[in-house]
Amino acid sequence: MRAAAVMALTALSPLAALADDQADQKETWRLFVADHTEPVVRVLDAANGSELGRFDLSGYAALSLSDSGRSVFAVQGDKDLVQIISSGIALSDHGEHRDIEISAPRLLPGSISGQKPGHVVTHGNDVAVFYDRGGKVDLFGESALLDGKGDAVSLDTTAAHHGVAVPMGRHILVSVPNMAVEVKPDEQPPRLGLRVIDREGKQLGDVATCTGLHGEASSARLVAFGCAEGVLVARPDGLNGPKLEMVAYGGDLPEGKVSTLLGGRSMQFFLGNYGEDKVVLIDPDASAPYRLVELPTRRVDFILDPAKVRNAYILTEDGKLHVLDVVSGQIVRSAGVTEPYSKDGHWRDPRPRLAVAGNRIAVTDPRHSLVRMIDSETLTETATIPVEGMPFAIVAAGGSGAVH
Repeated sequence: MRAAAVMALTALSPLAALADDQADQKETWRLFVADHTEPVVRVLDAANGSELGRFDLSGYAALSLSDSGRSVFAVQGDKDLVQIISSGIALSDHGEHRDIEISAPRLLPGSISGQKPGHVVTHGNDVAVFYDRGGKVDLFGESALLDGKGDAVSLDTTAAHHGVAVPMGRHILVSVPNMAVEVKPDEQPPRLGLRVIDREGKQLGDVATCTGLHGEASSARLVAFGCAEGVLVARPDGLNGPKLEMVAYGGDLPEGKVSTLLGGRSMQFFLGNYGEDKVVLIDPDASAPYRLVELPTRRVDFILDPAKVRNAYILTEDGKLHVLDVVSGQIVRSAGVTEPYSKDGHWRDPRPRLAVAGNRIAVTDPRHSLVRMIDSETLTETATIPVEGMPFAIVAAGGSGAVH
């Protein structure tokens, strides 16, 4: 029987290879753009700028893209609500090639409710929604949410605070508030550290110090958090749960801290802010883990290129877009892409945001009701997409694959 099975597989393999050769190869990118003041998200075709969908929300939304790219979470903290948009793009790996399935984007009929949802973090199929006022975190499966099944596992977060929860295998990394500090009735306690809990909410080990915890990212198998003392890194440690270790800033860095983090995909590293006019490259395993990069003016937004793994893109308030080589730690190209947008004023004032869509960088320009498409090699503008209102937050979902 075993020999017959091998013969059957051998006979079928040329047909499978022929089917793969005949499959159409397609690359598709979609831009999901939230308006600065209106409760709406528009879906744009990045190739031609056409509008593929417009979804009216309950309130102003921050956007979060899932790891898989299949879901866009419209987080509406002021409305105690998270609504979910199916991107209509699903990528699946088949070893020697990847398939892409394309359908219409759609706003899912259900929603996630809770007291002031803040951060939505995905790790694989896990989705963690942290509520700043609710004192809890809800855990979902992304595939279940897309199928209309919104059953959540709720875990306690000790007390209400502006925090975060990150799924990591069989465990959850959850921020811890400092309840010893007296705060005004309309304020929340600061963060003092991070704890590891299992899926039933049981804490493992002691709370790790991470004063003022803010900013998190994943890279390879590591998760990092910004702290006043340094960057706290969680490493997998088998059945014992994640191991937490502080990567201290050290005396070579000027005064400052990391409060926003991005994680490399194909290489293990992190990129963080360091004050308003600097960024820092972080390799937790290096003898000198921090490399500081000074910017010409204050940073407005920054993003990593998932495909061109050496590239990070940084937009500064003078309207220039910079390409940072994350291996050399040098800015290798710069070009003006918008007029200046000052960082002075309210933190939520309309300013450009970045997203990577294949070989182009999408830059929202709320002052001129445009999304500018910038070639990532030349930094020249290849197209402008008019968008009604004030395009602000943006994420890009897509990729390339075989269409059978």
